[in-house]
Amino acid sequence: MVKRLLSMIIMASVGMLTLTGCDNSADSSNGTDSIDSADKTSVTATSEAAKVNTIDWSLVASGEKAVDPANYKYPFALDSQNVRDYAEYFDVDNATAQHNLTISMASNEALSKLLDQLSDSYTSHEIIDSKDMKLVIHTTPDVAASRYDYVLSDDFAKGLVLPIEIKPDGKKSDVKGHGEVQE
Repeated sequence: MVKRLLSMIIMASVGMLTLTGCDNSADSSNGTDSIDSADKTSVTATSEAAKVNTIDWSLVASGEKAVDPANYKYPFALDSQNVRDYAEYFDVDNATAQHNLTISMASNEALSKLLDQLSDSYTSHEIIDSKDMKLVIHTTPDVAASRYDYVLSDDFAKGLVLPIEIKPDGKKSDVKGHGEVQE
C-alpha cells in the first residue's frame, strides 16, 4: 500500500511538473517573456520575408559596358525587309524595330542565366515589343519583384541593353509571336 501511494505521489508530481513547464501564464506577470500579438505579427512577417528569394543580379551580370544604341552597327539594315516587317507588325519605327529585333534574338543569353537561379520558381516569360522593349520573367510568388538592365555580351548584340523585369505573379500563358500573351 505504501509503495502504491508513493508511486501515485511520484506520478502526480511528474504530471504537475510537466503541466507547469508548459504553462506560459506562470512565466511572468508583465508579459516580457511571452510574445504578445504585435510581436507575433512581426515574427510572422519576418518569417514570410525570409521565404522570398531575390535574384542575385551579380551572378547574371555580363561584365560588358553598355553602348550607345544610336551609334551601334546592327546586324540588320535599317531598311531591310525583316526590320520593315517587324516595324509594321509591332507598330514601331524602323530604328526601334532594328534595335528590338537584335535584342530579342540575343535575349536567351540573359534568360539562361536567370533560369539557373529561378529553377522551379520560373513560370513563363515574354518579350514586350514596344518603344520600351523588355524581357518579363513571370515567377511564383516566392521570388521578389525586381528590375535589371542586362548588357548583352554575345557578339551579335554586344553592349546593347536588355531591360529585365521579374514579376512574381505566377502567370503561365501561351505566347503567340513575340510577347503577345494569349490569356
